[in-house]
Amino acid sequence: METCKLLKTRATMSRFANPLLRNFVTKNPFDNIKRKQCLQYLKTLRKLQYDGFKTVYFGETNIPESLVTGEDFSNGYFMQTPTWCIVHAGGSQGWVPWKYRMFLRDELCIKQEDGLFFEFCDVVKKAYGKCTIVVREGRLQEEMRPKEDKESRVQVQAPLVLNLTSIVCCPQMAKSCGHELLSLPALYNNLNPLDIAWSSLKWFIINNRKEFCLQHIDSIYSYQYILFNDLISKGVERINPNKWKILTSKVRQWENYYLSKFPEG
Repeated sequence: METCKLLKTRATMSRFANPLLRNFVTKNPFDNIKRKQCLQYLKTLRKLQYDGFKTVYFGETNIPESLVTGEDFSNGYFMQTPTWCIVHAGGSQGWVPWKYRMFLRDELCIKQEDGLFFEFCDVVKKAYGKCTIVVREGRLQEEMRPKEDKESRVQVQAPLVLNLTSIVCCPQMAKSCGHELLSLPALYNNLNPLDIAWSSLKWFIINNRKEFCLQHIDSIYSYQYILFNDLISKGVERINPNKWKILTSKVRQWENYYLSKFPEG
């Protein structure tokens, strides 16, 4: 009787375990393509660094109003709130000495700032000289997406235009200032120190928002004022050059790992 129970238990475990193992072992057919894209990106980046180009990471993040106010929607009641988009850049020397921008996002109409990228490129040129401007892969024009030829070799081409939510990034505009625009392949966010910087900024907002809050109470209503600009500015300031060196050092370790592990073929 005990043997029958044991066999039944093993059979039940097998039915649950096998699908898990199959999902764990099975590889996505596009994994190899992504690896080749990553390898090509790293080789291009290292070549530019060898040629004297400094690396800066340019990008954006969204800050919803609920993150700033601390509103809790766990009770099921949800109200659409504004979202701000912050655009900035940094590298091993810290934040780029460029005044970051904040845009109020409107899902019905998002205005892209065409001239802002040229302003950024000009500031970076004056501060660092020629740079590789790394932007996370976003909405590329279809005809410029990497394609696979008959021999399954990935051909990575520079995008005609790379769009962030609020800014149009153009390689020709970057080249006019002596820079190179490089697209970081999707799925490799650990190669972008800016993502960790954004996370640090958001944690600062969560942990310190009360210090930037003013309250006013009259006979009828209670008002809460949040010094939003000061909160963001202080959070950005807290991510100092030393922290940026740590972030870029970790990215460098990941780059070396991928260069050693990914096959050449």
